[in-house]
Amino acid sequence: MKSSEQSGSNLDQEKTTQKKTAQEKILIVDDDPSLLRLLGIRLSAAGYLVESAVSAKIALGMLKSFHPQLVISDLRMEGMDGMALFEQIRQKSPNLPVIIMTAHGTIPDAINATKQGVFSFLTKPFESQQLLETVEKAIQLQPSSSSNKDQQDLWRTNIISRSAIMESLLQQTKQVALSDFSLLIHSESGTGKELLAKAIHQASRRAKKPFTAINCAAIPEQLLESELFGHVKGAFTGAEKNHQGLFQASNGGTLFLDEVGDMPMSFQVKLLRALQEKEVRPVGSTQAVKVDVRIISATHKNLQEAIKEKTFREDLYYRLNVVELELPPLAERREDIPLLAQHFLNYSNHQTSLDINGFSQEAMEILIAAPWPGNIRQLQNVVEQSVALSRENIIAASLVKNALRDESSSLPSFQQAKDEFERDYLAKLLKLTAGNVSQAARIAQRNRTEFYKLLNRHHLTAEAFREND
Repeated sequence: MKSSEQSGSNLDQEKTTQKKTAQEKILIVDDDPSLLRLLGIRLSAAGYLVESAVSAKIALGMLKSFHPQLVISDLRMEGMDGMALFEQIRQKSPNLPVIIMTAHGTIPDAINATKQGVFSFLTKPFESQQLLETVEKAIQLQPSSSSNKDQQDLWRTNIISRSAIMESLLQQTKQVALSDFSLLIHSESGTGKELLAKAIHQASRRAKKPFTAINCAAIPEQLLESELFGHVKGAFTGAEKNHQGLFQASNGGTLFLDEVGDMPMSFQVKLLRALQEKEVRPVGSTQAVKVDVRIISATHKNLQEAIKEKTFREDLYYRLNVVELELPPLAERREDIPLLAQHFLNYSNHQTSLDINGFSQEAMEILIAAPWPGNIRQLQNVVEQSVALSRENIIAASLVKNALRDESSSLPSFQQAKDEFERDYLAKLLKLTAGNVSQAARIAQRNRTEFYKLLNRHHLTAEAFREND
């Protein structure tokens, strides 16, 4: 840190750059009284309401009465250290951000702390501006007592996060939400794409209008046009009355197209025309209907590769991808795992009328370190399974281990499942046709060249299915 004299020269400047509508509260914990005093002066001058504690034990007692928006603690202290204090805070107030101060020699410990959910760490000696910038970022994660700020942050209420990577994404999200540009969210399955799309809608000028969503991969090709554009009575067998499509249902609002990369090529040109003309034509109708809809789409696929493979239209890609948002997988935002796990625990308690308080330290460490190929959806499943089988008021590590093992063993990856289905299907075709490739290809509605490529990919030969003379 700078000396008191040096820092004092910057106080007035720092004070003028900090404009606060209400005083946010900060609790500083350190067994060095002189450092406590210096930090208190700097943060008070910046407009914060500051309280100090010379031990973690005293700090825990002050949390109930002071209700801070942020805790700043030294890592190494007599008695309970900074990480032990953090664990106690996490159990009682999982949304309360904690900043850890550390000397150079304990940097590896501090890095490990951020992986376990600590917001950030400051390496001594640190600049006054660095302190204020880190504090400002952390404070943004804790709701203010100001009703104005509460109103402003309503759009992100359902997004549980305190990681820096998500905070950066949400700041970008709020900015682009104010426009009417089409957005493409790219992320792995299970990361919460629809939740982010809803947040964008809530932050936009269309917030009071409908938000509708459709999974393009889950709707058969024959029904996709009807679902999106609607149909008139008698348009096809079973169309017994007029049906309003999602474009019309979303008029004035937002339409979310999930897994748009799986949309059939034959329909992509129809969607492109609807977006260009801002109108849809219900199936069986001769009249087009004008619509005002903002499109947010999402995919786990690399659409640029899909364009090269001619499975996705380039002109549609540029129409949908005016702005692209990259939603990180859970493995890249491990600081959020304790928050998310506690959220799912609270939800499970509410649904089952149980009263489980939290996770053992070992259980939480396992959750933080797990690979999470299924992302947030998998984490929710693991927590719910652990809650269902728990006989104690704290989730034990063994329950988490078993749940993770069950998840990984029982559920293959999407690609594995797809490959397994393809191989079984090809084998059944060859068995049915006694190894006649031309006949098998016709049934599969594939040409012979493409069919042979599929056989080679799965190491199948037609000869193996031909009857011996």
